[in-house]
Amino acid sequence: MNKVQLVEAVQKSLGKDVSKAEAERALNAVLESIKSGVKKSKTVQLVGFGTFKVVARKARNGINPKTGEKIKIKASKTVKFSVGKAFKDLV
Repeated sequence: MNKVQLVEAVQKSLGKDVSKAEAERALNAVLESIKSGVKKSKTVQLVGFGTFKVVARKARNGINPKTGEKIKIKASKTVKFSVGKAFKDLV
């Protein structure tokens, strides 16, 4: 499912009186709220769905796939998603 399909699903679940533009604004608002929540508090937990949290990645050695040359990859931060129990049970 891509974003367009997700907007259509949100529109369908909200009812006939909601336009596609309104459904897209609602979806964008949720996504932006998740992003800002992760940025501020480092964790966003949606009970029954899952948890978004910031994790640190250590510096490590890697290989450039084009040249085969060994390179050093800097330490960085990334976002990890852990599936909630209710969501996991659906799958």
